[in-house]
Amino acid sequence: MGANRNNQGTAKKRSVYQSRQIHEICRLKYLWRNWEAFTNLCYTEAGNSLQPALKRQNRNSKMRKIPNRREIIDRKQVVAEIAEMAQRYAPDSTDFRAALLKTLKSALTSGQQVVKDRFMKSNKGRPSMYAYAFLVDQVIRTIYDSATQYVYPLNNPTSEEKLSLVAVGGYGRGELAPHSDVDLLFLFPYKQTPWSEQIIEYCLYLLWDLGLKVGHATRNPDECIRLAKNDITIQTALLEMRYIWGDQDLANEVRSKFKKEIIPGNSRAFIDAKLNERDERHKKFGNSRYVVEPNIKEGKGGLRDLQTLFWLAKFVYSTNDVSELQANGVFTETERKKFTKASNFLRTVRCHLHYLTNRPEERLTFDVQSELAKRLGYTDHAGTLGVERFMKHYFLVAKDVGNLTRIFCANLEAEQQKKSRLPIPRFGLLRRKLDGFLVDGGRLNVQTDEDFKEDPLKILGLFHLAQQKDLDVHPNALRLIRQNLKLINKKLRSEPEANKMFLEMLTSRKDPETTLRRLSEAGVLGRFIPDFGRVVAQMQHDMYHVYTVDEHTIRAIGILAQIEDGLLAEEHPLSHKIMPKILSRPVLYVAVLLHDIAKGRGGDHSVLGAEVADKLCPRLGLSESETETVSWLVRYHLLMSNTAFKRDLADPKTIEDFVQVVQSPEHLKLLLILTVVDIRAVGPNVWNGWKGQLLRELYYASETALTGGHTSEGRAERARHMQEILKETLNGWNDDEISAHMERFYESYWLANSLETQQAHAELIRKAIKQNTVLTIDAKSDPFRAVTEVTVYTPDHPGLFARIAAAMSISAANIVDAKIHTTTDGMALDTFFIQDDEGNAFDRGDRIAKLKKTIEDTLKGEIHARKELSQRTKNSLPSRTRVFKATPSVLVNNAASNIHTVIEVRGRDRNGLLADLTRALFELSLSVSSAHISTFGERVVDVFYVKDMFGLKITNNVKIASIEEKLMSALSGSSDGATQNQNAKAAQRAAS
Repeated sequence: MGANRNNQGTAKKRSVYQSRQIHEICRLKYLWRNWEAFTNLCYTEAGNSLQPALKRQNRNSKMRKIPNRREIIDRKQVVAEIAEMAQRYAPDSTDFRAALLKTLKSALTSGQQVVKDRFMKSNKGRPSMYAYAFLVDQVIRTIYDSATQYVYPLNNPTSEEKLSLVAVGGYGRGELAPHSDVDLLFLFPYKQTPWSEQIIEYCLYLLWDLGLKVGHATRNPDECIRLAKNDITIQTALLEMRYIWGDQDLANEVRSKFKKEIIPGNSRAFIDAKLNERDERHKKFGNSRYVVEPNIKEGKGGLRDLQTLFWLAKFVYSTNDVSELQANGVFTETERKKFTKASNFLRTVRCHLHYLTNRPEERLTFDVQSELAKRLGYTDHAGTLGVERFMKHYFLVAKDVGNLTRIFCANLEAEQQKKSRLPIPRFGLLRRKLDGFLVDGGRLNVQTDEDFKEDPLKILGLFHLAQQKDLDVHPNALRLIRQNLKLINKKLRSEPEANKMFLEMLTSRKDPETTLRRLSEAGVLGRFIPDFGRVVAQMQHDMYHVYTVDEHTIRAIGILAQIEDGLLAEEHPLSHKIMPKILSRPVLYVAVLLHDIAKGRGGDHSVLGAEVADKLCPRLGLSESETETVSWLVRYHLLMSNTAFKRDLADPKTIEDFVQVVQSPEHLKLLLILTVVDIRAVGPNVWNGWKGQLLRELYYASETALTGGHTSEGRAERARHMQEILKETLNGWNDDEISAHMERFYESYWLANSLETQQAHAELIRKAIKQNTVLTIDAKSDPFRAVTEVTVYTPDHPGLFARIAAAMSISAANIVDAKIHTTTDGMALDTFFIQDDEGNAFDRGDRIAKLKKTIEDTLKGEIHARKELSQRTKNSLPSRTRVFKATPSVLVNNAASNIHTVIEVRGRDRNGLLADLTRALFELSLSVSSAHISTFGERVVDVFYVKDMFGLKITNNVKIASIEEKLMSALSGSSDGATQNQNAKAAQRAAS
């Protein structure tokens, strides 16, 4: 009997214990899923003064993911040390504060190192952010307890002497990057008392002394709600509030009022405000995911976009758990995994960025990208650098973030329509059928989820119809397409109807750029044109290319369409004029699509791209002759820019060589337009009027040659012809003046300059002679060409060009072209075409005056320009572009001109480089007839047309070797220039 009673008692106890266990599990599940309970969770250590219930809640918080928390900070031990200090020193003394600060500093520094070591070992950003937030939590709690228990204790606190410490912002989410701000809200009951002011001041000063960047606000609950009603930033901050320490009832009061007074009925307004805020932020940071130096936090596709989704989820769905969004049907399991992967990747990169730069840096600048790639394990592969592979991964993640944003916003819109009590407007949101699809809210959608599986051609048909009818594509359709991308297989790619639709979309007069971008964002373009898929998110690690290859290509298509529509007629008058004369529009559009398609393959992308065109064009439906033209355009798409920017267009051999490759007027038209859109699409500040002028000059000269123009006339005849024309325009000149002026110049002068330039030179020289001026400097700006033309007329002497170039360098004027003429009576007439650092005309009056004075003082010997340049270089700060390396090389070419030796110098750009190069040419006893300077980001290509002291080409091999050695020394700053040039040439041979 006794045994039975004991057994029954034991069973009863076990049953009660099991019931309690089940009850506790259910309660914990409820807490986890309930937003208010979840946001009440805070982090704690064993042995502190929290209530048992709060401890149990804490086990469910994000802090449970942090292993061995006492290794980060043992708050129990720190509290014991502080208690001992309070016995040793008077709590209100400076000694106590100094000892407290020292202890906290030691604990914080030690904890930060532990967090960093764990991160470097694991390479996982999210746990590191949680761990650092936990560390800061414990430090803040310790400071608050020290202030309230020892420094400003209250024996009989009143109802007003309460204070609650609340985390907001990223810190409110329980996440802190290594150098992030700590955002705190100090809550008091009604009005601030002297006690609460003392506590807040004590806490803040200690936190600042610890080196933490603290953003703070002090308010009562009513103020929080009142301000939140009119300020979206405060709304967002309170949305993420998290109780840290102090009076928890105050934090609960704010949270409760926020849920009752802010959230109900305001979902639409909050959504609109956050999305507008996002759009403005995107504009500020380039409005593209594919800029090569992205802002990982604020840029398009960055962390802030993910955080915006979190904010919207909290406001509309009362959750910040992505798994609950999946449960609500917002995301599929695949999309949820992408969301988590993107979030983890971006957080990891951000932590590495903060640790690498030792500051709250958010931009992936060129100087950190390579090191980040190494830390994240990206290695070089054939044809692709590790840093390019890392950045490609980043851009693909940014693309996923964009896709998830569209899906999420579409669901938000549907949710708001369900909740809306207003009748749905009859226009815009009307659902109707159209050619096998459904028009839903002004966007094209599928009728059933099986449409694409039943007919894969509908994938392309959807975008084709959307373009024709000026409709957007519904996010639901985009989601289905991404889920069914495998349907775009070899069979569909070979389908004539599919290729016909694609070509029509590409060449449409209805905004082909937007359609291509939709196709690319959905993953369709990369699947339908697999070669294009290889360059999606492909970056080039240099300063010249602003966008990834795919983004550059799509932008180029958009610029081509704008030229055709006449939207860029003022900027590109020649391209606009010849566009209607193009025989085959598809040829041009396909060539633009394919011109960079073979980048990143380890060879000459022009040659490899031509091979891609040979295979792809017939599939797209182009004829044999059209395919041949596209292939030629891709192969030579850099020819026109290289010729225009690096060669002397006044030299007949330049035109002769160019025309020999171009061969036909149609090729010339197509190549000009392709060159223009290619340069324009590189970046926002790459194109300028000077480049446009050079391309136009090359076009007109080549057109004349191709149609049998001046080629029949010899140099002497053309020179005499130019003289006769000029004579007729020199009004007010007597015969002696005209005769003297005609005899003043050599034949090359009359062929190298336009009639307008010759007229200006004639008046300038005549005025100088009458006034007996030793030095004449004239400057005139041409905003359309984006260049300022500076003409210097003075007695010729050795090294004149080099000294003027140095003077211009210290005046911050960039020389882009120069023509050097020596008259028969020993005078120099040098013309320099200069721009400012932004690629615009050097046209400010004060800068022009300063430039003239600097040139004059340099030529008089009052300024030693080379010394000043050298000193400026020593004193200048290191550039973020120093990471880039440009292999130096010097190429001496005697085939590019009939009467000059052409020297091409390539290398890393720097201030004063041109002055050093021209100085070296002077020391080599070479006379420069013209100079052409091209800058491509960090790389420079300078071309000089030179003769020896006898006015002949340089053909002696010993002399050529001396030129190479001297210029390599000037280029690289090394005395062993010849060895470097040989090494560079060997590298080039190995690469080819």
